[in-house]
This record gives sequence, C-alpha cells and structure tokens, in this order.
Amino acid sequence: MKVAHLTSAHPRHDTRIFLKQCRSLAAAGHQVTLVVADGRGDEQREGVAISDVGKLPGRLNRILKTTRRVFDRARLLDADLYHLHDPELMPIGRRLKRLGKTVVYDAHEDLPRQVLAKHYLGDTTRKLLSRGVDLYQRRACRRFDAIVAATPFIRDGFRTFHPRVVDVNNFPMQGELAGAPDTTLAASPGEPPSVCYVGSIAAIRGIREIVRAMEAVDQECRLQLAGGFSEPAVEQEVMTYAGWARVEALGYLDRDGVRRVMGSSLAGLVTLHPVINYLDALPVKMFEYMSAGLPVIASDFPLWREIVEGNDCGLCVDPLDPAAIAEAIDFLVANPVRAHEMGANGRRAVAERYNWQQEERKLLETYRSLSRDGVAA
Repeated sequence: MKVAHLTSAHPRHDTRIFLKQCRSLAAAGHQVTLVVADGRGDEQREGVAISDVGKLPGRLNRILKTTRRVFDRARLLDADLYHLHDPELMPIGRRLKRLGKTVVYDAHEDLPRQVLAKHYLGDTTRKLLSRGVDLYQRRACRRFDAIVAATPFIRDGFRTFHPRVVDVNNFPMQGELAGAPDTTLAASPGEPPSVCYVGSIAAIRGIREIVRAMEAVDQECRLQLAGGFSEPAVEQEVMTYAGWARVEALGYLDRDGVRRVMGSSLAGLVTLHPVINYLDALPVKMFEYMSAGLPVIASDFPLWREIVEGNDCGLCVDPLDPAAIAEAIDFLVANPVRAHEMGANGRRAVAERYNWQQEERKLLETYRSLSRDGVAA
C-alpha cells in the first residue's frame, strides 16, 4: 500500500514512528512517507520518504497552523492509508475520512489520564478537561478504521468503543543497544563504575530523587545522565545538590551515544513518580536497559514489579525515597556478579518476549487485515 505516517510534534527519527514502524513497513514492501514538521527539509532514508512541512514557533501555531500544513501535504500524497501519531491530528483524520481515506490512529499515551496528571490545573478543572478529552477522543476515533495502542492498558480502553484495536508495544529492537559482552560489569580502567538514566529529564520523572540518591550512595559510583531537561528551573535546582558532583551530564544523545552509555554502565534507572498515567505505562527505557543487559532500578508499581521481579532482572524501589534508590545502587555496585545475572535475565526476557520483532508482526497484520477487508486499497 501507499502509506503516510503523520506527525506535527515528534522528531523525524522518532524511535517508535520512524525507527520501528516506518522502517518495518517499508521493509515489508509498503511505499512509506513520513510527514514531519521540524524545518529540516525533505529526506529519503532507509526506504522511507520524509516530507517536511516546516516548523512554526509556539504551541498554538503547532496546533492551529502546522496541523493544517500536515493535512494539505497528506492530501497531496493521496495515500491508501494514513497513520496519525498526535492527538492534535484527530480533526484532520476526520477530514481524511470524509475524503474516503483509510485512517489509523496511534495512541502513544492514555490522553485522559495524562490530563489528570496535570496537578497545576486544579482538581475540578483536571476532571472536567479529562472528561471532555475522553468524549472527543471517543467521538473522533470511532470513525477511524483501526487504533494502534502503545500498551495493553491503552488498548483495553479503546476496545470499549472500537472493534479494531491492537497493542503494538514500544519494545526494543533486538541487538540495537547491546554493548560489549558483560555490559553490567563494564567500566573504563581507572574509572569508578556508573549507573545511567536515559530519557527526558523532569521532576515527575524522578530527577530530584536520583541526584539526592547519589549523595547517599556509599560505594564509589557516578551517574551518567543522558537527555534534556524539560524544566530549566529544575535543572538549576538539582545542579546545587551535593550529589551533582557525581553526575556526568551528557545532554541529548543519538542512538549510538545511548548504546555507549548503556555499554559502560552497570545499571539503568527508571524511577518515575507514581502519577496516574505512569502506573500502567510500559516505559521503553526500562526494556532498552534490559535489552542492553543492564539490571534495572525501577519504580515499585505493581505492573513494573511483575515484570522486573518476575524476570529477576533488577530491583524495585520507592521512587520518592532517595535512600531506597541509593541502597539499590549500592547493592548492584557491591555485587557485580549478581548484577550481571540480573542483566542477563533481562536480556533473555527481551529476546523471548519484550522485543520489536514480536510487535512488528502485529502492526503488519493490522495493515494486512485492512487491505484484505477492502478498507484500504
């Protein structure tokens, strides 16, 4: 099929959209175009045509004007199937349906729950806005031909009102982040061992507690911090903590950089706060740590505990307790053989279950079913 993936907000080489979905579809023989809005121009890469509608400043412009540009480009492409990746694109999905097009909506997040997690809005406002978002999402998505959900929890929510919903989890590509053998024991000669945090950095993602934990770690250890701060004030705050002296702030890294960081660390941290939209999430970084052979130090949420303790691939801690995080780091530094055993267990779990190859099959079958049923030409 001639397929167009649309995003007004994600980067062109987004892991879920480009590296996984678009490349898998192109490899399967589909003609794939990815429409983006980053101002970096058009590009042909790994069988995918990237079409750029340009970048406009400000969130309001992105929602009002960029989405219009995305729609205009999408209409010009005249694809058989359109795959939408942002909630703000739901209105243009409805317009594409009116043009007789096949539309798939990709739910990366549980949008109503995401709104409930915005505590700065106040209880009443949050509840009303969440309810309004839920009603609009139901109304719009009922008209789409299929829903692709990033987790089973999100999938189950859409299944209450849509007949064709599949979870395509954001699990890692096997071997992509594997470093040298025995990555859990890796450290450069003469350097102390390190743990790593990779991803977007924010208060709600536990950065305050992680840096505080580095103050309390008894073992010689450092923290490799890879990613960008979303809150400049929080960045300035944590830089004043005593634990910051043990932090190596690396900024945003490409996939090769992420591989190097994981290959030189003995554990990976994913200690997100217990907010409503995280409790049932499946954070990609946790599975990427596992794929790289790193034991994980994860928030003690029931779903995460089931994965981590069920596969004996790390330790679960109270993410709001720096002392508990420090204790977990100390244990893994002091017990490298046990850390390596946990890392090997995590890598095995990814190889057997939590990998993109398994999820790719579900995505391709969804596209095949739309074609077979005559929904997509």
